Amino acid sequence: MDKKNRKAIIAGNWKMNKTATEAKALIGELIPAVKGAGCEVVICTPFTDLATAVALCKGTNIHVGAENVHFEDHGAFTGEISAAMLVDLGVEYVIVGHSERRQYFAETNETVNKRALAALNAGLKVIICVGESLEQREEGVTEELVRMQTKIALKDVTKEQMKNVVIAYEPIWAIGTGKTATSEQAEEVCGQIRKVIGEVYGADTAKATTVQYGGSMNAKNCDELLGKADVDGGLIGGASLKAPDFAVIVNAATKG
Repeated sequence: MDKKNRKAIIAGNWKMNKTATEAKALIGELIPAVKGAGCEVVICTPFTDLATAVALCKGTNIHVGAENVHFEDHGAFTGEISAAMLVDLGVEYVIVGHSERRQYFAETNETVNKRALAALNAGLKVIICVGESLEQREEGVTEELVRMQTKIALKDVTKEQMKNVVIAYEPIWAIGTGKTATSEQAEEVCGQIRKVIGEVYGADTAKATTVQYGGSMNAKNCDELLGKADVDGGLIGGASLKAPDFAVIVNAATKG
């Protein structure tokens, strides 16, 4: 991490876990566990937990995010949630383009871009996920793929809006599998993402943009991953559902 130039962010992605009742209990554990953290702490919860999370986290150092957002303001889109709805709830962050959305719900690079723009235009902060499959890594196309995903996701995003953009490098082969990219692999690709941002927006914006690593970051490997200069935090899956484990990762980012 390079906390002198950019914000370190540890964000939990709860995925489809925790009822509102269960969320209340977990947040009750998290609040004292991450109090005084030297990094930004975010929890991204299912839609049904957002009102509970916003109410409980008010006045604490925990920021609340959603796991997805639609690209239209309103309309006949059954089952979808707009950026305006999230803002009205008091939500601050939203994840777009997670590999599970791409894999199971037909997200494309273009729809990721549309969702990111809708969220940014509504004043939300956006965590944009990019990453390659195991087959793509073995074929040696990781850099090309991640560059393309990043460039398309940021199409029409202004330099000013980049202040509210976080990029999360999530190798698909390391999400929920227990496998983790080595710290060297994570650093290499996060550096490539930063290079693309520099090419599009300039060196100052690249230096100021938070690039996270996601993909089975946990209490055991977080120190090594967060010790890399271009890894500015993590998008945490399973470990975010256990307050003690999440607190260890937040503490590692605090020390880094």
